[in-house]
Amino acid sequence: MNAWTKSAMALLSLVVLGGCAGMTTQERNAAIGAGAGAVAGSVLSGGQTGATVGGAVVGGVVGSQVKK
Repeated sequence: MNAWTKSAMALLSLVVLGGCAGMTTQERNAAIGAGAGAVAGSVLSGGQTGATVGGAVVGGVVGSQVKK
């Protein structure tokens, strides 16, 4: 990774984390579920786009229903 790519990744991470500051617990759980579902769908399917999107959708729905 070159220096420009590292800087862009760091800036993107800060923007994403800053956007999560005002989330409710349900919204945060949905976002975490969507991310985990997308990763799981991608890994299990070998990177197929449809499975990645499907995993994100299912994970987001499940995450939004989790109660603490």
